[in-house]
Formats: sequence, structure tokens, C-alpha cells
Amino acid sequence: MSEITITLPDGSQKQVPAGAKPIEIARSISARLADDAVVARVNGGLFDLTRPLEESASLEILTSKNPEALEVYRHSTAHLCAAAVLELFPGTQLGIGPPTEAGFYYDFQREAPFTPEDLEKIEAKMWEIQARDLPYERVMTQKDEGLRKYSDAWMKCGLIAEKADEYFSEYTLGPHFIDFCRGPHVPSTKRIKAFKLLMVSGAYWKANEKGARLQRITGTAFFSKKELDEYLHQVEEAKKRDHRKLGRELDLISIQELAGPGLIFWHPKGGIIRKQLEDWMREEYLKRGYSLVYTPHVGRWQLWETSGHANFYADNMFDRMELDDAEYQLKPMNCPFHILIYKDKLRSYRELPVRLGELGTVYRYERSGTLHGLLRVRGFTQDDAHIFCRPDQIEDEIVNCLQFAVDVLTTFGFDKYEAELSTWDGGASGKYDGEPEQWQLAEKALRNACERLNVAAKVMTDEAAFYGPKIDVKLVDAIGRKWQLSTVQFDFTLPRRFGLEYIADDGKAHQPVMCHRALFGSVERFFGILLEHYAGAFPVWLAPVQVAVLPIADRHLDYARSVAAALERAGLRVEVDDNKEKVNNKIRIAQVNKVPYMLVVGDREAENGTVSVRNRRHGDQGSKPLDEAVALIRGLAESRKPFE
Repeated sequence: MSEITITLPDGSQKQVPAGAKPIEIARSISARLADDAVVARVNGGLFDLTRPLEESASLEILTSKNPEALEVYRHSTAHLCAAAVLELFPGTQLGIGPPTEAGFYYDFQREAPFTPEDLEKIEAKMWEIQARDLPYERVMTQKDEGLRKYSDAWMKCGLIAEKADEYFSEYTLGPHFIDFCRGPHVPSTKRIKAFKLLMVSGAYWKANEKGARLQRITGTAFFSKKELDEYLHQVEEAKKRDHRKLGRELDLISIQELAGPGLIFWHPKGGIIRKQLEDWMREEYLKRGYSLVYTPHVGRWQLWETSGHANFYADNMFDRMELDDAEYQLKPMNCPFHILIYKDKLRSYRELPVRLGELGTVYRYERSGTLHGLLRVRGFTQDDAHIFCRPDQIEDEIVNCLQFAVDVLTTFGFDKYEAELSTWDGGASGKYDGEPEQWQLAEKALRNACERLNVAAKVMTDEAAFYGPKIDVKLVDAIGRKWQLSTVQFDFTLPRRFGLEYIADDGKAHQPVMCHRALFGSVERFFGILLEHYAGAFPVWLAPVQVAVLPIADRHLDYARSVAAALERAGLRVEVDDNKEKVNNKIRIAQVNKVPYMLVVGDREAENGTVSVRNRRHGDQGSKPLDEAVALIRGLAESRKPFE
């Protein structure tokens, strides 16, 4: 039998018989490695542990410590789910079943809807199949044969016709399940230790609202029950914090059916919080050398043709409007408008950098199935800024943008975050715009900025936008979820498309470097994240009502109103609860409304000029002179501390 050479990650080599399997090689290294193995990486690609190696190759055994192994594990769990469905409900048509960041899903077509009871049965059947220790077996099928074999399975035939090579791989799991799948998978069902089915929802074939309607079973899977339990606890906590639920309960925002989906109505209390966000951002713009601009909501179609959005972004734009002189378009982006302001006059190198900032509302078409409260909408306001500068200035500008992003996080109470640096592929694919020297300048500036601020950025190769590299900042909220927030993005394309120039010290025209920068991302989405992070209990400076004054009886109303007046003179937002309720009930209502401070006033307080202070987190704080209580709360509001 011929031998092949296997090169391991440490550079060492092993001679093994042709046809040896990665799991066998892992076992020859150590029994523990074989037990922990999930999948193999062969010559850079993922490979079944049980798939024979026919030629010399590099080999890495991936365990549960590797993120790619978790994807494979979850994909295998999706197949386990589908196998259980077919055993329980023969004749069900299979759609797709990929892993996701949070678990997996599988789409099915079946006349009868799946019920919660069905979900319990499916999960029980999954455990039953898991206990059988069934192998995930890879089978190669000729394309024409596969199309004939699955002539009654329209979704499978469609996928094979669209994606399969002349020979394609399928995976079996027991006698009832076989599916067109590139794999790889774990060796057997026994490897799957912890999973949970979460919900059934509607879906469309290929996410097309005009396509066939399917049923989607969503679940999650982890390598251990402990990890699963922690995740399920997080899911339950997230349900309590759901911004859509809290937005209604606290009377902050709504989405009105008559007006249309994906459009947010800000109620008075939500409007107060939004004002705090926007005021803070505009103040920071001015402190940091930005100029505030305001631009229209629509522009001629020719503008979007010049910017390129008409070609590469048309699917995300609303239909054009016919007006007297031309076709107009609701703006999906602010950048072309800022470019027109820059271009409105001849610029000298001495004027640069030019920093233009706007809280500008944009409109993007999102399919109704993708809309999600404040987090995915059709009309939203971006804290959008565009910086035009000389090449020698760009690194300092990136440092300033990144520091600004970190300051946003700390100001609003997020102390954990991650950064990603998205780069190009070196020009290998031809899909990126710009010259190599532009990419080198941009990527070097981004890397140096991260180093100067001691920000550890994970490099995401070949993840850049086609027009330039970027840094994305993801915050981690109070229950450990990651949210994409700030972006600092280079752009080589728009300055060229619009013919932007500045006159350099050599007296000649040069093209400026351009940077897009959004820190909230959008006011709506950031507000939704804040609402969930604080579970509606905003810090004093953001709370729509900062103080509730609670008179014990009607005879204390005059004093309560004088207390409220003192608070208002100090610039605080206050309400007097003059309902004919017992004070304990008034306290309960203020707690439910998540008011940071409650000042209870009765005979003793009115006589002594004091207030009885209650904090929503810490309860009774005792009696304080009115001036002292006002100074305390005002100080907390002005400090912008995240917690009182």
C-alpha cells in the first residue's frame, strides 16, 4: 500500500497509508485528541474526520476550542433535527438547514403547521436518534442521477440544479434521512451532547416573499450542557429586556400599522431620550472639530447614478418619484450630499481636514420579514460624518474616530467591546476598487490607529467593502450579547466619481482621502440596544422622568409642587403623582416606570423643608434637606454616570 505524507500544524510530518482517516491520525497522536476532535482542516479546507485522505496534505485536528468546529457541530445538529422530523412526519419536504451564529435552523414544507407539542416530540426524537450513535455518512452522487432520484423533492432538485457539480456530496443519517450537503459533519450522533429546539416560525424559500412559504424550526447547540444552560438563561433574560416589549410598556416608541412597517414613532418620553442622545453627539461634533450640516431627504436620480448607488445599491432603495423636472430618490445614504457640500467651493490644503457631521435620516427598503423593532427599520437617522483630508493626515483622523467610538461606548455605559479590521485580498479577486498603494495606505493607517490606542482588532481578511477597508466596533451588553455599533470606513471610489480635489502646496490639484464614520450606527438601533442593555432603567441623565414627587395625601400637593419647581429650576425632568392612591402604590408605579428617584413628601417633610429619598435600585435613602436632594440628583445627571 502506498504512503502519503501528512504535515501537522507544528511542521512535523507523519507517513501514513493512503486512505488513512483524520480520526485515525488524531488517535495515533493521542487518545484525548481523538476524543475531542470535531472536524479536520485539510489543505485549508474543512474535512470529515472519517473521510479518507488519498494524497499528501497538511492536517489540523479541530476541537471544541475552534469556532469553525462549533459551526460544523451545529450543522450536524440541524441534520439531526431534520432526521427526527422525517421519522415523525414522513413526506415532509426538506429545505435548507445551516448553522447560525446562535445555533441552527431547518426549513420544511408541510401542510399542517408544527405545534409546540410537535416541537417537544421532535426534540425527544432527536435524543432518541442521538442515542443510536448513527454515523454521518458521506455519499457521492452524479448530478443527473440526483435530479432523477429527487424528482418529487422540488427544493432539493432546485438546489442540486443550481449548486451541484457533476458529482456532489450527500449525507445520510439513518434509514430515513439523506440530504444534498457539502458538509463536513461530526462522525456520529453520539458526539452531539447538548441542544435545544427554541421555536417554529414562518419563512420563505430563498428569503423571497413571493416564493413558497415554509416552516422554520430554530434551535441551538453547544458542546456542553453548561454552555447550553448559560445561553438559555441569556435568552430568557433577553426576552425580559426585549426593546419592543419595553418600548410599549414604558410608552417610548411605537410602530403604527396605518403608517406602515419599519417606521418608528417616537412618543414624548422616547423623544426626550432621543434628544439627549442627539444633543450629546452634536456637542461632541463641535468639540472635536466637526462642522454640523443638514441635507435634503431626496435627490435627483442622477446623483445616485454618479455615486454608484443606482447600480450596486438599487435593491435597497425605494422606488423613484416623478417630479416636474426629473426623477427623485429618497436618500439611502448621506455621503453624496456631504460630498456636494465639500465640492461646492475650491479647497486649499490648509483647510483640510474638512469634517462634516449630520444626524441625517435615510430610507432603505427592507423586506417585511427582516424588519425587527428598532433594530431593523426602513427609515432611520444616522450619526453620519465624512472626513476629507490629505493622505498625510489620515492616520491621525482614524485615531480620532476610533477614540470617539470608544468614548461613545464608555459614556453610555458599555465597558466591553471588540474591534474587527476588514481588509482586502491583495487584489487577487479583482472585486475591489482602488489602487494597491491606496489599500496599503488605508490598511496601514487603520492598523497603526489600533496600535496607538491599544485596541486589539481581529483581522478579517477579504471582508472589506469593495471601495475600502474598515474598522468595526462591537459592544458587549449587560447580558453578554455582541452588537455591531461603530464603523470607520475608507472610500477610494466616491472622491474619484465626484472628481473631488484640493489645491496642494505645490499649486496643483490633488484628490483628497475620504473616510465614512458612524458611531451610534443609527439612532434607532442604538436606542434599541440601550433600552435592552439597561432593561429600560436608564441612567439619571437619560431617563425621561428623572424624579417622581409623591405626596402622601392631597394636603401635601402644594409642597410637592414646590419641590417639583425646585427640581425643574435645577434643570431636572420631574413629575408629581397627584393621583388619589396610597403612597406605596405610587412608589410601585414609579418603580414599574423605572424612574431613578422618588421623593416622598408628607407632613414632616413639608414642615421641615425636607424630602424622603428613594432610589429605584437601592430603596429608601432616608430624609434629606430639599437643596441637598436636588444637588445630589443634579450632580448625577451632570456626571452622566451609567448607574446611580
